[in-house]
Amino acid sequence: MKNTRKSAVAGRGAEIANEKHDKRKVLFEVLTGIAAGLINGLFGGGGGMVVVPMLVFLLKKETRIAHATAIMIILPMSVISGLFYAAFGSFELKIGIPVSVGVVAGGLFGALLLGKLSSKWIVAVFSLVMAAAGVKMLFF
Repeated sequence: MKNTRKSAVAGRGAEIANEKHDKRKVLFEVLTGIAAGLINGLFGGGGGMVVVPMLVFLLKKETRIAHATAIMIILPMSVISGLFYAAFGSFELKIGIPVSVGVVAGGLFGALLLGKLSSKWIVAVFSLVMAAAGVKMLFF
């Protein structure tokens, strides 16, 4: 009887620890979404540069999963931000439509490529793109 009671208590302790971990994980997920939404809303893009590192480092997701998740998060976020930009008169249809066609084509190609690259290459390419963007913004 004592062993049963001890194992029940130990099982409940593990359950409470998991609940706390789950709440913390959900909090990190919500904070990741807020950060990405803020970046995307302010700059009209770039949320993936926040989401991917947060998913990998804070939420311990595998690189490929982090990139695919970021893409799925950024799609509706970009549509919503785009609607606000259009409502405020900051969207040029003449530029937006051809660029959108290119984004769709590039997105399809990128998604296919993501499935074929190793995590090592994904990290290397993503890091180079982030570094190049940083240098471009600082100096040009």
